[in-house]
Amino acid sequence: MSLANAAPRTGRHGPPGGAHRKGSAPGGRNAGAWFLVLPALIPILVLSVGPLLYGIALAFTDAQSGRTRATRWTGTLNFQDLLHDGLFWESFRIGLVWAVGVTVPQFVLALGLALLLNENLRMRWLARALAIIPWAMPEVIVGIMWRLVYHPDAGILNETLRDLGFGDGRDWLTGLATALPAVIVVGIWAGMPQTTVALLAGLQNTPRDLHEAAALDGAGAWRRFRTVTWPAIRPVALSITALNFIWNFNSFALVYVLTSGGPGGRTRLPMLFAYEEAFRYGQFGYAAAMGCVMVAVISVILAVYLAGRLGGGDER
Repeated sequence: MSLANAAPRTGRHGPPGGAHRKGSAPGGRNAGAWFLVLPALIPILVLSVGPLLYGIALAFTDAQSGRTRATRWTGTLNFQDLLHDGLFWESFRIGLVWAVGVTVPQFVLALGLALLLNENLRMRWLARALAIIPWAMPEVIVGIMWRLVYHPDAGILNETLRDLGFGDGRDWLTGLATALPAVIVVGIWAGMPQTTVALLAGLQNTPRDLHEAAALDGAGAWRRFRTVTWPAIRPVALSITALNFIWNFNSFALVYVLTSGGPGGRTRLPMLFAYEEAFRYGQFGYAAAMGCVMVAVISVILAVYLAGRLGGGDER
């Protein structure tokens, strides 16, 4: 028998090394999966992870704009200065007031609107379309539109108050007592659509037979909501509330267009304060330290939220 005839045959059953090929298949699949993920992973690394790491490194330096000498490593000096910066902690307090003041009413109003839109109403499709209009508008456009609404002389709000006999109105965005509440109202209006859509999706996934069974047992509207509706939408509600709080705390464009942080710093959110330090005063290292503190706060909030979800026995 020749060596050619003695060679392993490779028929339709595959070579004798089939076991080896089978064992190497998972590695090939993993390589293929990474190849498919790379187009989405590369922009995240370049546009998100990279700048984040660079910003963290910048926080430990004395980087400034327009300087001729090299940037020096200063260690934790910027963070030590932050501990004694009363303006930053005041902006931090305003950011928390803004985030809570927007997130809580936003959720309550969106829940009521979602419950209404979930009912079998006439022209429900039109109401749903109108409800998401603010979501389709850029924050800059929303800010410009509401500046016109709040305009002290020609704004529709003051014109309405004059027609109703409530005086000559006021300058809502420049008053020390009214600026932050006025901006919070805009934040609630602008953020309601995505909360409404998320809650409406949760409501539509609630089995209707559960409501019918509760109604047959004599449960009223409030009891049905408490025992059937809320347990079904609770995971969605917790998720969208946590995300809304993070988004609101990190707000920039809307408040910047409306008030630029004024009057007298009454609406200067932490992100606005960091922006001013970096691009108005050129203190890039100090602004980066502020950003690190905000990232740390958001990370703690996320950790608490995830711990509650994972440790609370939430199955959905």
